[in-house]
Amino acid sequence: MGLPGSGKTWLASRLAAETGALYISSDRLRKKLGLCGNYSDAGREAVYREMMRCMEEGMMLHRDMVLDASFHRKAARREFQEAVGSREKTFFIEVRADEALVRERLKKPRADSEADFEVYRKIRTGWESPEFPHLVLVSTDDNIDELLAKAADYLPLKR
Repeated sequence: MGLPGSGKTWLASRLAAETGALYISSDRLRKKLGLCGNYSDAGREAVYREMMRCMEEGMMLHRDMVLDASFHRKAARREFQEAVGSREKTFFIEVRADEALVRERLKKPRADSEADFEVYRKIRTGWESPEFPHLVLVSTDDNIDELLAKAADYLPLKR
């Protein structure tokens, strides 16, 4: 979880690739659902419903999964945790980055996200801090190997 431009997609996609986990991206699902640029509550709910459906399929297949989304609201995090219940373990990793770096990152085109600095500010304003233990990683432009190692140590993924 994390704000747009924090590096969460960068980390999540690489973590999934390195561990063989199923990668479920809110940005890719937003695109697939024809909701590009739609960061409204209704758009986010539609994307999270589709993420939930994909996650449930992954659980039926007994797959490790990396879910990549902002998860900036407590209710959304709780909904996913409740869906998993006691069947599987859920781990959250929050990715943060300096705001100046975020601003620079969000100026560049990205394959699956059109979130800009205005979207970043909107989500930052609505951010609800997690009230449970989770790993916090700080992203820079040159520490992906360090972040991957810390995430791998934190997660009991099958490798």
